Amino acid sequence: MSNRTRSWIAAIALVVAGGNGALAAAAQDPCGDSVTQGIPARATNAPGGRAFAEAIRSVTDDQRESLIRQQLMAGNIPEFLRRFVPIRLQSSFPEEKSVDVVICAAPDYLAIGSDDDFLLIPMRLSTALSMASVYGFTLPTTRIVDAIYAQAAVHLIPQPLPAGNEMRSTEYSLRHNELVGMQRTALGVSLGALVAGDKKDLVLTNRLRSHMDRVAIYGWHSGDGKPIQSLSTVHGWRYADYSHGARLISTQVFINGRARSIFNVMQDDHLAAILSDEGAIANVIGLIENLNARAQLAIAAVVRDLIPASPVFDASGTLN
Repeated sequence: MSNRTRSWIAAIALVVAGGNGALAAAAQDPCGDSVTQGIPARATNAPGGRAFAEAIRSVTDDQRESLIRQQLMAGNIPEFLRRFVPIRLQSSFPEEKSVDVVICAAPDYLAIGSDDDFLLIPMRLSTALSMASVYGFTLPTTRIVDAIYAQAAVHLIPQPLPAGNEMRSTEYSLRHNELVGMQRTALGVSLGALVAGDKKDLVLTNRLRSHMDRVAIYGWHSGDGKPIQSLSTVHGWRYADYSHGARLISTQVFINGRARSIFNVMQDDHLAAILSDEGAIANVIGLIENLNARAQLAIAAVVRDLIPASPVFDASGTLN
């Protein structure tokens, strides 16, 4: 287990084991500003979404992934994504009272840029998992994705683009971002409102244990509330196209008002069904680390080759 992961788990434990006063305050406002304090502040000279997209048009897929990671590491995400929204799940067990669970979710998918100029950015599962870990978050399960859609303030209509090799291009990401933006404007959607229907979700699933070289995607619900994309592990781990999104989920959840680690709940044979249609997901931290292991080697190699003499960004991530 890496030092970063140990620190991450320790931080979760400290939050969950905090004083009664802190827990009471968190229970009243479970998704307050403290949830996102692990995300670095955005620099005033950080590139906007369109500038970033233009800058990565001609780079390779591996280089693009490293530059996405670089911008996210520097906190170049819109302000509205730092205000999380409570999602409530409830399950009734025949032998006991119902269990009420509150999780905190980002109002939309990870994006690069500012509130005025942002790009909902597709990325590989490994990039999404590693950046979520750095920020102190994780990714949803299919059941959490369904709950977010059901409770979303705004249901956008999915807007698929023609299938083909261009699906993985920056051009497609830009076109789709514009379509989503136009729909948001037409509906008068305010920044920070819980939005769903604009992307498929990168998700955590037990299927990945036997498909460590794959990416897991699910969702893109249509107007009838049914997902266009059933849970899939068809694509390889390097795959990411315009329709994919990474929604951050808090690692702290509240079970009947008491704080718990989401990973502990996912591994709990009794409670896991509230968060996962598959039941318990054993050793979630180990699963995430294993999924990242191969990708991290490739990312490190690209960073060594790209960052020192980057024609696009300087060492601080600022657009040249």
